Amino acid sequence: MTVSTNPSSLASKIARLVEERGWNQEDFARITKLNRQTVRQILLAQGRKPHNATVQACAKALGLSVSELRTLPLDQLLPRMHGITVRDGDGVLQRLLENAQNADLLAWLERNADRARQLSPSDVDELLGLQEHGAALTAIGVERFVELLERKRELLDRIRILAGTEYLQLLEQFVELLYEKVNPPGSADGFAAGGRVR
Repeated sequence: MTVSTNPSSLASKIARLVEERGWNQEDFARITKLNRQTVRQILLAQGRKPHNATVQACAKALGLSVSELRTLPLDQLLPRMHGITVRDGDGVLQRLLENAQNADLLAWLERNADRARQLSPSDVDELLGLQEHGAALTAIGVERFVELLERKRELLDRIRILAGTEYLQLLEQFVELLYEKVNPPGSADGFAAGGRVR
């Protein structure tokens, strides 16, 4: 990992993290206990490289270590502003954080990062797709929708187990019966006819 030596790069990173927190210059000056002129220079990426004590005050205010602030890229630091730690290679959570625009979804991710990591790529597609339909995600509720995804995943896991037992034929009959209920004759697609888990 390369440590950035560009003061404007560090300052712009701090400015973006402060913006993510929703702080203005006065808020940040008060929280860091730095004078307003110093804060203004940092947030506008003006002036010389910040002193180590200044960087330390900024890092502390942002809930980061000096090393994290100096070395980690912005895309890894932004989730931390919401209290979420993205682990290396944690593609599912990273993808959600990068694409979530719905306020309810972002709030849910802050509270449930571990559950979000368990979602499959297709679960993430469904979740992100639903937020594109305006108020649909808010109307259903993120928690309710994720619960449905989790129930579906657990059900499919149990079906896989049952399919490897002597109950395969019974399972086939049961699934066929349910399938005919949601996919009546003449229907082109059972899922379009209401086959999604409710």
